[in-house]
Amino acid sequence: MKIEYRPIGLIHTPFTERQGMPIQPSRGRGVRGTVEVAPEFTDGLADLDGFSHVVLIYHFHRSQGFDLRVTPFLDTEKRGLFATRAPRRPNAIGLSVVRLLGIEGNRIEVQDLDILDGTPLL
Repeated sequence: MKIEYRPIGLIHTPFTERQGMPIQPSRGRGVRGTVEVAPEFTDGLADLDGFSHVVLIYHFHRSQGFDLRVTPFLDTEKRGLFATRAPRRPNAIGLSVVRLLGIEGNRIEVQDLDILDGTPLL
């Protein structure tokens, strides 16, 4: 079985490098960014403005390879990969729940980000 996804947009944030980036949305409180949805998907944003938060599913575009045991940030013991938020995964898919600030056209303004700039939105 082969599963393929293609990006439907890009996530824009102030973080260009992993260093200094929050490790989860709760640590990114107040960090603002924009989700730019490809124009052909703009109509799918209708009625989204009635929600307080959105779930962003994205591709860890800078991660390569993976280990099944990793030492999480702020931990000293190796843990099973799937018990962590480590970005190096067999399927490099990430998920963050962020606060919705507003929508204008194909751009979604969000807050509380823990995502690198230029990350592809799935």
